[in-house]
Amino acid sequence: MKLIRFIVISVVVIFAIASFIGLLLPSTVLVSRAVNVSAPKDSIIRYVNDIWQWKEWMEGFRDPSVIIQSASFAEMNGTKVSITGLSDSTVRTVWTTRKGNFQIATMQLIGSPGQNITVVQWQFEEKLNWYPWERLGSMMNDKIIGPMMETNLNNLKKLAEKN
Repeated sequence: MKLIRFIVISVVVIFAIASFIGLLLPSTVLVSRAVNVSAPKDSIIRYVNDIWQWKEWMEGFRDPSVIIQSASFAEMNGTKVSITGLSDSTVRTVWTTRKGNFQIATMQLIGSPGQNITVVQWQFEEKLNWYPWERLGSMMNDKIIGPMMETNLNNLKKLAEKN
């Protein structure tokens, strides 16, 4: 009986400590990457504001299982991607998983008219619940999403500079 009580108390204490540590971590996680592209902003925006064009530079969209339904909506391995905002220099998307979790991705093109260099800045933002496993797991977001973003931005750079 003492052993069972010790185990229950230990589990409760460990959960409380993990919850406390999790609450010290931020509730919003940002993963951001940028690349300088030697091309005017007008020649880059066409590749990012149309999901059909994403196949040209985004590796995940080259997979045959990706279903592109329109220029602003696609489904990729159960994750729904929709473009929710467009301007002449910004594309805002929402990536929603099967479980209903979502991330907001914003891609900005920063450059002046007449300039031949454009900074393409891409960021993913995720709001987290208070759950300790979610907060502690978010520390890996940069290591998981970051390299994929870098690869895709470099693909976009090569494509835009080639054309």
